[in-house]
Amino acid sequence: MNSSLMPALFLGHGSPMNVLEENSYTQTWRHLGSSLPRPKAILAVSAHWYTRGTAVTAMEHPKTIHDFGGFPQALFDTQYPAKGSPQLAARVQELLAPIPVIADMTEWGLDHGSWGVLIKMYPDADIPVVQLSIDATQPAAYHYQLGKKLAALRREGVIIVASGNVVHNLRMARWQGNQQPFDWAERFDNFVRDNLIWQGDNHPLVNFMDNPDAHLACPTPEHYLPLLYVLGAREDNEPVSIPVDGIVMGSLSMLSVKVG
Repeated sequence: MNSSLMPALFLGHGSPMNVLEENSYTQTWRHLGSSLPRPKAILAVSAHWYTRGTAVTAMEHPKTIHDFGGFPQALFDTQYPAKGSPQLAARVQELLAPIPVIADMTEWGLDHGSWGVLIKMYPDADIPVVQLSIDATQPAAYHYQLGKKLAALRREGVIIVASGNVVHNLRMARWQGNQQPFDWAERFDNFVRDNLIWQGDNHPLVNFMDNPDAHLACPTPEHYLPLLYVLGAREDNEPVSIPVDGIVMGSLSMLSVKVG
């Protein structure tokens, strides 16, 4: 990897219980945090901040948001007290101009899509984190183009960590018993894997809803779209690798992607 270029990561975050558990996915996140160059700051893009318009956390001390229910108290007691970075938030606004980006000082913070993976990567919470929202009103190509605009951060010591799941269908999840992947989940996961290094126009992963399995794999797009920020931030011919993959509960892909 170019030593002056920070990586961009998409991490399949799965269940919030990964915060408390150790498994192949959390071990991979931990290894990434310890083996990659140490960033000056982190820009997080989480499936769980899905908004009208675009916003960025701009407070000095973002709160830890426990945006889930029905889990053990230990999960709600967990805090991730990373500092924010108003300077990075302002830089994001600058890079995305003329798109209006709201500087959020009070409403949001770090949701479990971001802190749930960062707590494994950087357990000391000693790197500033800014989170970018995903504009639900915009098409997939818009998010890919935002990734291109944000790519400059990678040369400024900032690591981009996007978090979601490329296959995310909780309605069909196999919560108990046979958790073998559905055929459509495996096909869509493979479709994503096979097209990660695509370059040029009409990117199949931007046009993901053209895939015949997308209506089951992505019944709503918010968990898929973070991937497009990472793919958009890729430089020409830059390597792409898959630190870990797998499908849990039959319909939840844990695919992670590393650019750089």
